[in-house]
Amino acid sequence: MTRNDYFKPCDLVIYGALGDLSKRKLLISLYRLEKHDLLEADTRIIGVDRLDETSTSFIEIAQQSLQAFLNHEIDQNIWQRFSQRLSYLKIDLTQPEQYHLLHSVVDASSRVMVNYFAVSPFLFKNICKGLQSCGILNAESRMVMEKPIGYDLKSSKEINDVVADVFHEDQVYRIDHYLGKETVLNLLALRFANSLFYTSWNHNTIDHIQITVGEDIGIEGRWDYFDKTGQLRDMLQNHLLQILTFVTMEPPADLSAESIHMEKIKLLKALRPITYLNVEEKTVRGQYTAGYIKGQSVPGYLEEEGANTNSTTESFVAIRVDIDNWRWSGVPVYMRSGKRMPNKRTEIVINFKNLPHNIFKDSFHELPANKLVIHLQPNEGVDVMVLNKIPGIDGLIKLQQTKLDLSFSETFKKSRIFGGYEKLILEALRGNNTLFLSREEIEQAWTWVDSIQEAWQHNHTPPKPYPAGNWGPVASVALLARDGRAWEE
Repeated sequence: MTRNDYFKPCDLVIYGALGDLSKRKLLISLYRLEKHDLLEADTRIIGVDRLDETSTSFIEIAQQSLQAFLNHEIDQNIWQRFSQRLSYLKIDLTQPEQYHLLHSVVDASSRVMVNYFAVSPFLFKNICKGLQSCGILNAESRMVMEKPIGYDLKSSKEINDVVADVFHEDQVYRIDHYLGKETVLNLLALRFANSLFYTSWNHNTIDHIQITVGEDIGIEGRWDYFDKTGQLRDMLQNHLLQILTFVTMEPPADLSAESIHMEKIKLLKALRPITYLNVEEKTVRGQYTAGYIKGQSVPGYLEEEGANTNSTTESFVAIRVDIDNWRWSGVPVYMRSGKRMPNKRTEIVINFKNLPHNIFKDSFHELPANKLVIHLQPNEGVDVMVLNKIPGIDGLIKLQQTKLDLSFSETFKKSRIFGGYEKLILEALRGNNTLFLSREEIEQAWTWVDSIQEAWQHNHTPPKPYPAGNWGPVASVALLARDGRAWEE
């Protein structure tokens, strides 16, 4: 594979290049793409921010970021090649007259301009207007924007309206880095390339589905942002709902962005609304108190640095989701996400139905159901839990539950498993928006989530406490226990 196999060279302009996202994620991912020879030779990376830096000092900052956040030493040959792509422009993003400075580094006639908005959404309007006023954009230009895309449906529409004034929808790339993970993308292959799963992926054979996104970290200095947002908006509205759509959507006509987006939107529209009438039985809010993570004591949410001790923001949410369509009638999906969990873990568990008759009562009074466990992090892979006979010649048939393990790192030893940001940045440079979110998807997701948020406010539902190092409040266990089920632990 050579660079020229893929795409035209680009001018990747990172607005907010000195911010945390750029230094922790974007520059690291771009360096890794360079390492694997996936950046076209003439592609340039232009950092834009308001601080008094130069191209030389920006290169030094990039090198320091790599030293701090790469999990291996910098390869000097790769760094030499990568650093030659980097340059810096000082622009106050609130001043439209300063955007003309981009003309000195961007060559729209020979490279595609890809604008990466790694800044707060309140600056999106300024950037869009600045780019429009300086006349640097053309039909090939693109923009990439990070979550959060709004705080609710209203603010999301406002942001998207601002962007739509300058960029056509097919020029807009809305990132959710979970959609760049190999195991999420593998859901398409698992479901639609294997008759074993395709024919059984419905209410006839599946009992229920669980989706867990657990973080062992707390607020990590993001109090001001997180306390205004909460776990429902920060994690469930985007990451968990995106995972849900890939797990449960209907087969798309093909692998085009249009076909996949269409099926995801149909699925989101089929989610049964949660309102003040059923929110107490369908959801659980939680907030962590002081506890222990991996043997180390950690403070509670209200004891974090800068905390408002009267805050009722949730750091944990669990929800029973019902999908009102033919495929999933009667199959609940239980989703949970929280901070200060025992460990970092993202996984999907497909629980199949029990067999109606058991002829192996010597081994199990009730046969355990088969499970398909899809691990997204920390280790990507797929497990299938099945029952097998224990070897022996005593004339008895004894069963044991065993695991068929497909570890991506072990199975595909010769293939590089890329991170979510690496994959999505590369797709934005290629001009492929299949793995990005459409405006209608985001607005449909906000419509469903807003109803839950409004129901909590209407009912004055307080968050239930849970000690750090636990999988949420006891009420989240009861959420499944009422249905005769339990979380996969």
